[in-house]
Amino acid sequence: MLSLPSKLRRITGRHVLSTTFSTGNKGPFARTRKSQQSSGTETIFERTELKLRRLAVIGGGNMAEAMITGVLKEGLLSSSKIVVSDPNPTIRLKYEHLQVETHTRNSSAVSGADVILVAVKPQVIDDVLRAVKESMDSDALVVSVVAGQSIKQLQTILGQTSHIIRTMPNTPAMIGEGTTVWAQSAQVTSVQHNLTKEILGSFGVEVFVDDENALDMATALSGSGPAYFFLVAEAMIDTGVHMGFSRPVATKLVQQTMLGSALYMQAENVHPVELRNNITSPGGTTAAGLYRAEKNGFRAVIADSIWAAYERCLELGASEPVQRQRPRS
Repeated sequence: MLSLPSKLRRITGRHVLSTTFSTGNKGPFARTRKSQQSSGTETIFERTELKLRRLAVIGGGNMAEAMITGVLKEGLLSSSKIVVSDPNPTIRLKYEHLQVETHTRNSSAVSGADVILVAVKPQVIDDVLRAVKESMDSDALVVSVVAGQSIKQLQTILGQTSHIIRTMPNTPAMIGEGTTVWAQSAQVTSVQHNLTKEILGSFGVEVFVDDENALDMATALSGSGPAYFFLVAEAMIDTGVHMGFSRPVATKLVQQTMLGSALYMQAENVHPVELRNNITSPGGTTAAGLYRAEKNGFRAVIADSIWAAYERCLELGASEPVQRQRPRS
């Protein structure tokens, strides 16, 4: 997991609301948070561990690593309570520096676990869950980061009374700046709900939704969103090189422009059109560029791309062909 650049930590700290809260000793965790951002100082966290016997992780890829690193960095669990299972020895080796237990057998990893994080490819999820079902505690919480797999599909394998959390994170979780949208089955308890908020919030922002269908939309918008962002960045950098900048200079200009713009939009908390209008002078360079973008269908291309991703997500999770979802013009 990459570390968040110090400059980004410093800037983002200014936009976090000052909050103090404590859950006491009644829940699965006891946590206090105190922050003071008016002077640009960083947030100070004081936490105690989640009251878990064991967090089992099936599949040790990048997203699992981001989640585990976040949990450890935020002090939610000690490394002795985390076990990662993956058949790939290279993947298991990368967890040595985190000092967590590793396994090759998923059934051994999930035995006695309160929370089981499943981070495998969609094509193997059925076989993986069937293989570990008998080794799981009946009230274990299963947190899935498998794309396109609904709660109903997971409960078909694990049982209709199983406790399921379905999530859709995105890759900025690798630096602790992820966005994770999540939904839960009716069987999930309030204790498990709060516990999930803590875990998912340890590597970014978590957004709970009552309607699971929103996760398919989130997959297209925030899950795939970084890829659209990177494509725009790539086009801007290449254009900068075409105009005469060196690639390192063009890259630095685009990176900081995108970072600053995102933080500015978050800080101002107004509709983006207001911010855009503020830098668009009549007859100016920005107006000329925006006119050409709109003339060439830039906005429509973005919308069409997100809709295509949404429809593909529905197809991946469906047993029958999916009808076109987007509204017709």
